Amino acid sequence: MTGASRTPLRDAVDGLRMAGGTLTIVPVSVRRFDRTVAGWAMALAPLVGIGLGAAAALPLSLAGVLGLGPLLASALAVGLLAVLTRGLHLDGLADLADGLGSARPAGGALEIMRRSDIGPFGVVTLVLTVLIQVLALGELATASSTAGALGLLTAAGTGRLAITWACTPRIPAARSDGLGGPVAGAVRYRAAAVATAGVLLVALGGLLDGAALAAGCVLGVGAGLALAGLVLWRAVHRLGGITGDVLGALSETATAGALVVAAAAV
Repeated sequence: MTGASRTPLRDAVDGLRMAGGTLTIVPVSVRRFDRTVAGWAMALAPLVGIGLGAAAALPLSLAGVLGLGPLLASALAVGLLAVLTRGLHLDGLADLADGLGSARPAGGALEIMRRSDIGPFGVVTLVLTVLIQVLALGELATASSTAGALGLLTAAGTGRLAITWACTPRIPAARSDGLGGPVAGAVRYRAAAVATAGVLLVALGGLLDGAALAAGCVLGVGAGLALAGLVLWRAVHRLGGITGDVLGALSETATAGALVVAAAAV
């Protein structure tokens, strides 16, 4: 592809295709891959997350028709979200927990994270995180199906927004291979700020179910990002930078944090 044929719109479309193919189960071919496309992909990750949240909220919306209780509908929604992401974020969460939980230096911790098996740290972290997500979403769904759906949309968007911020400048990659290398530092701060504004607009959609939900969703965005920020700080301090597993862990952490705070508000 020649430089003359490249436009910001084409870059954005290619980035959205990369984001969809990387963050979801949808088979999307990436026609071009470079730093510009990687930056667009990670900047548009929250948009993909909101779409995932909308799809995963289907059990919550149909709970009354199907005769499902709010807790069971929430479990199905969280499970569907995992399926739609191929479980990659959850796998990253478990791998990071195993890596950070080991007593090995950065190289050894990264090697543990490369393995396909999951150790005790990963199992405990995975179970607790999924349990927290299901219970928090269940609280929202108990208030109303609308609250559950809007809370899940906000949380899914927040989870991917954490990925966006982790790919801004000054945050290095822990290694050159894998997803972390190409996307590290690829997102401009301005793009991350615009993405944040978009997620906050979705959070304000909670006004459809009352001011309390809207406030909880907005605060949930901040809380989710703050919690993910702590995990990111620890990962960079311990591993030297980000990896694909770190990005997945940030997504699940931010999602859980956003759901808990939103649930506490209703």
